[in-house]
Amino acid sequence: MNVFKNLKNDLPASIVVFFVALPLCLGIALASGAPLFSGLIAGIVGGIIVGALSGSQIGVSGPAAGLAAIVLTSIGALGGFENFLVAVVLGGVIQLLFGVLKAGVIGYYFPSSVIKGMLTGIGIIIILKQIPHFFGYDVDPEGDFAFIQMDGENTFSEIINALNFISPGATIIAVIGLGILILWDKVLVKKAKIFQLVQGPLVAVVVGILFYVFTKDSAGLGISKDHLVSVPIPGDFSSFLGQFSFPNFAVIGNPDIWITAFTIALVASLETLLCVEATDKLDPEKRVTPTNKELFAQGTGNIISGMIGGLPITQVIVRSSANIQSGGKSKMSAIIHGFFLLISVILIPRLLNMIPLSVLAAVLLIVGYKLAKPSTFKSMWNAGRKQFVPFMVTILGIVFIDLLWGIGLGLMVGIVVILFKSYQNSHFLHIEDKSNGKHKIVMTLAEEVTFFNKGAILKELDQLPEDTYLTLDVRKTRYLDNDIVEILEDFSEKAKNKHIDIQLISERGVVENPESYIQFFKLRPKSA
Repeated sequence: MNVFKNLKNDLPASIVVFFVALPLCLGIALASGAPLFSGLIAGIVGGIIVGALSGSQIGVSGPAAGLAAIVLTSIGALGGFENFLVAVVLGGVIQLLFGVLKAGVIGYYFPSSVIKGMLTGIGIIIILKQIPHFFGYDVDPEGDFAFIQMDGENTFSEIINALNFISPGATIIAVIGLGILILWDKVLVKKAKIFQLVQGPLVAVVVGILFYVFTKDSAGLGISKDHLVSVPIPGDFSSFLGQFSFPNFAVIGNPDIWITAFTIALVASLETLLCVEATDKLDPEKRVTPTNKELFAQGTGNIISGMIGGLPITQVIVRSSANIQSGGKSKMSAIIHGFFLLISVILIPRLLNMIPLSVLAAVLLIVGYKLAKPSTFKSMWNAGRKQFVPFMVTILGIVFIDLLWGIGLGLMVGIVVILFKSYQNSHFLHIEDKSNGKHKIVMTLAEEVTFFNKGAILKELDQLPEDTYLTLDVRKTRYLDNDIVEILEDFSEKAKNKHIDIQLISERGVVENPESYIQFFKLRPKSA
């Protein structure tokens, strides 16, 4: 397989992913209470190592906002960052074990409505979280996606505060950058191939750097350094190497280390599997990622990241969707973006630190909008309440709590919907005309009837009036739970007292007032 055959698509996409990943790596590290460089390490390892090992062609891995709260709490509880790194390494080992045990199958059991809700919810939260950065209000770090923020504000109060502290220079270049991105996406890419090779985000970032350079001495339009990217700048190569941290394996016997490791492995694996499901849905070529291989790749990445001082890694939907939206075709875009991160932090950290965060916010606003298009809401509404309700619950949970809570709530509602539909679909009932003074009622049982259906069937049987002729049709039924058989057995006694005659129709024939349902269904052919 020629990994470079899609380079004309993957290289431009990798540049966009690089600009999306850079502020998120730094912001998530800041939100996690970890050294800023640890976020960059995770981004580099997630791109190069995980990208190379992964079975996903368009997924991109790196530090995840969903783990920031866990990391922040664990660093303090475990007695320092070096102790926490032990948990990251062990978490990676546990993920390898998950892969061996084929736990990747879990990802296939999340309803489509929840996955679509996750994508849309993340799109909305990206938009809401980037609005303050767009206006040059950067009190809360990039990558803090929780509703209750690090700075004590919430998502909406932060937007209100931002409107009271607008930075003119940052806002102007953000608007210019957003205009470039829209013009590029809607007009220029259709005009010539050069506009497909040179991506709009790169042009927007270059214009942002030039704007900063030419206005930095302006009192009105100048952008202060706290509104710029902040990559650590080492004095020389030895000080660059000094930014790496290493795990303190002396604490490996501490039970809290293992509890944290298992928590990291579980949450990181779940986020990864959900992201895999989502990116496979977004993939224009509809390729299917081998989930167990993905767990192996993520586990390896976390072992390496933990060994050299990086944050935990997951596959991340923000970077993955940016990759897909920018035309990435193969895993080379993820790998190349990792090399861009590595090379840039070594060679051009000062240039990176001239990039206004408001320009990168404009890039992320476009990513968020493409994930949360209004047409998605319309299509889910048209799909019916069974799809729309879990979809909306997932979105609201993500926006007002966080990613995992949103997915969990959406999944719970999805399960309730399934149980309710199972309750409804256990049988079909229609009442025929009265004859000879008796009601004629036909109850046709569904193909599969389980204990979930007990309530519905009990309700219908209890409501049958006296002097009824009940026809129970089980010809289509292939599985009948023993709980249901026992209900019918109990009902046969009540039927005598209410003068209800029962006719049982099966593929074996017709039985009038069967004496034993249990005996009858035990004798049924297995095919029935």
